[in-house]
Amino acid sequence: MKTAVEAMTVLVQEHPGWTTIPGGALRFMRAGGIPLWLRWSADTIQLSRGSADATRAEIGPTVDRCESSTVNLNISLGDALAELGPVLRVRNADLWDAIGTAIIRQVIRAGQARVLYQRFCQRYGDSVKSPAESGFLFPTPEKVAGLSASAFTELGMRFKRPALTAAAEAYLSHGTHWQTLPAQDLVTALQVVPRIGPWTAGAAAADFTGNFAVYPYADLAVRTWVGRAAPDVDWPADEAGFGTLWRRLGGDRLSDLTLLTLAWGDSHARAQPLPERPGSRS
Repeated sequence: MKTAVEAMTVLVQEHPGWTTIPGGALRFMRAGGIPLWLRWSADTIQLSRGSADATRAEIGPTVDRCESSTVNLNISLGDALAELGPVLRVRNADLWDAIGTAIIRQVIRAGQARVLYQRFCQRYGDSVKSPAESGFLFPTPEKVAGLSASAFTELGMRFKRPALTAAAEAYLSHGTHWQTLPAQDLVTALQVVPRIGPWTAGAAAADFTGNFAVYPYADLAVRTWVGRAAPDVDWPADEAGFGTLWRRLGGDRLSDLTLLTLAWGDSHARAQPLPERPGSRS
């Protein structure tokens, strides 16, 4: 089954599952346990499900859209975000993938996280075929929970093993319930897992729910992009001060403001790589 969705000007591709292909980008994910692939081109997102199960044929990811007009900033950041045009983002339909992705992103640069994520999928994830090319899904929690220490070491992911293993075991016990929680409650619930702190929980919850008001918007990455998008503004350098200002600027559109800023950063990431996050970030 294929579905064409009218595309917007910018597709946010911060998730490491997106792969650039000629004319667009490709991604594989699960939705309700069904494997599917998404292909983005200049004017459409094409969706194809790898299942003939007619009773579940409508399962698919949610596509969120926002524009700079929703935030109405009277500072230069508003002008920078307006240059993006409308923004589109595909929510992660698989909460387990969202959690695992956030763990892989801990501490390291986005480019390195993308390499580790795709390497992990290729080695231990289920394969999916599309008309464009074949790909791999994120390894299931059952698979991750059973991997040996050497399996992680061989992929250069030894330091990711404790958190991924703990999260996989917790997800097998609580994942069905976690999927029903509102974004903020999900952030709280995920932090009972060892080595999952506020940053990881917020990133995972935002990825899955599409609510970027719970994203760790005051972290170094966001502060750096904001400083580059609007260098004439005297932004607070500290996390607490920036967070207070950001909440005031965003108001009831905090999610849109954060997502638009991440979209701006994503569109500039290849030309202007970000510094690493502090090592204590979890």
